Amino acid sequence: MNEYKEFVPNVHFELIPIKNLVSNQEYQRALSQKQVEMASENFDLYQINPVKVSRRNGMNYVFNGQHTVEIVALRSGSRDTPVWCMIYDDLEYEEEADIFANQMKYVRPLKPHEIFTANIEAGNPDQLMIKSLVESLGLEIGQIKKPGTILAVGTLESIYKKYGYHVLSRVLKLCAATWEGDVNSFSANMLRAVSKLVVTYGDAMDDMVFIEHVGNKTPKQISRMARDRGSGSEFFTQILLEEYNGKRRGNTRLSPRKLYTRTELLKPTSKERDELESEVEQAVLFNSFKPDQVVDL
Repeated sequence: MNEYKEFVPNVHFELIPIKNLVSNQEYQRALSQKQVEMASENFDLYQINPVKVSRRNGMNYVFNGQHTVEIVALRSGSRDTPVWCMIYDDLEYEEEADIFANQMKYVRPLKPHEIFTANIEAGNPDQLMIKSLVESLGLEIGQIKKPGTILAVGTLESIYKKYGYHVLSRVLKLCAATWEGDVNSFSANMLRAVSKLVVTYGDAMDDMVFIEHVGNKTPKQISRMARDRGSGSEFFTQILLEEYNGKRRGNTRLSPRKLYTRTELLKPTSKERDELESEVEQAVLFNSFKPDQVVDL
């Protein structure tokens, strides 16, 4: 086994009580209490990784895993709780800092579609429900831009989580019926914009009027008009509402004021920002719009 020694770290594992661990070295990022509390509420024992510890001068310095330590302490209610630690006995302070700075350098984060697929394989109910709904409408969730395919899976999950099954169902039906499966009608910005209208106006918005009036503009035209105003789904929402209202007057007109008084805008999560970047790449690849029209995300 000696020939493989250079590929095997010189470490050993110990269970160490949290009270005997030292965190907050200068090179570490500040502890996020919000992140600790959120992770604690969704505590999963199988998601706990070993804490990396440098043992120097008899002290156990955590150089990777300080949030893990605090999550376990909060969840267990005691700093006597032990955590598994991967102990390095031969590191200097500068080496710890270097490892911390470069540990994620060659790690590729999971994409939203990869996470969604893994949740499907795990049999998680939310993702199974979303997949079933999408397929019931003759659509599919995928990674290749083609008619009837939804790439923005993170946005589907956000709408489902925030507003529920029935809102997501209505949003997808409206997009499918209005633009007949045009792949651009299922972009992250478009889905968020339609969901904003659905949640804000409810039954006051007539689906048939939406399909007839808003459908006079293609998704590409709406996207171009929105980008002329700025970056973000709120501008898509404005365009959709204006097309819906047209020259309508009286009680059948939807008041623009309600957009900013009843509900918050669905702002993109980090997963959705990945999707937006992916959509830009796909659009450039398929000549959906010119590179010089790309806006900052």
